Amino acid sequence: MSDTRPPSALTIAGSDSGGAAGLEADLRTFLTCGVHGLVAVTAVTVQNTLGVHDRSDVPPHIVAGQIEAVAADMGVDAAKTGMLASAEIIEAVAEACGRAGIGGTGGIPFVVDPVAASMHGHPLFDDAGLAALRERLLPMATIVTPNLDEVRLLTGIEVTQRSQMRDAAVALRELGPRFVLVKSGHLTDDPECVDLLFDGSEFTELPGPRHDTPHTHGAGDAMASALTSGLARGMSVPEAARFGKWYVSNAVRHSYPMGAKVGPVSAFWRVAEEPEF
Repeated sequence: MSDTRPPSALTIAGSDSGGAAGLEADLRTFLTCGVHGLVAVTAVTVQNTLGVHDRSDVPPHIVAGQIEAVAADMGVDAAKTGMLASAEIIEAVAEACGRAGIGGTGGIPFVVDPVAASMHGHPLFDDAGLAALRERLLPMATIVTPNLDEVRLLTGIEVTQRSQMRDAAVALRELGPRFVLVKSGHLTDDPECVDLLFDGSEFTELPGPRHDTPHTHGAGDAMASALTSGLARGMSVPEAARFGKWYVSNAVRHSYPMGAKVGPVSAFWRVAEEPEF
């Protein structure tokens, strides 16, 4: 037994019944990065590798209540968002995080992973939700971590090559986050995965290998939650971004098949080998 409290991180996200993405991916990433995971569930999805078949959203006041309950009692060292489902939930999250000192001027690092669609292309909120994400949460964000589809939805910029990522990062930074991390995984013709970190004045490239695997479900969640873990452990934003990049590169390298289509990235590589019994 330990008397020492570990760092804690809060995920505000939806549940993936297939266990590949969403809050399930966040929690196992937190665990394997040495951080205690806290949860505010926003929605429950009915999904597997064939798609999202149904969804039930949690009432906004319940989402807000979860955030405030764990922040008041257990403490939050960093927080992240995932699927937020609706404009009403986004408003409730923004208000609850403000009261809990998460993001903005509150001091607790806040990672906004702007999940706008499932990997199967199913929309996860409407135009009102996108506007609320842009206007309410991005100005509170310590860092925003969009993929290129989310860049297009948030800024209207279509990134088809690495050189365009700088324009996208500048446009996103103008929406209010302190840092922007543009992820390049969807540039499938690029032999490398070079993500781009921007702090408003300096661009930093985060290179990584492009692994030859179709099994990438949950990669964005894994990167954002590893980055959040780094912030919870006291890393600077650039250090945490590099940590997240290192984590997700290994998670994709060790990904595995599960179900009929796209399998998940792995956290097993962070688990110690078992002794003989």
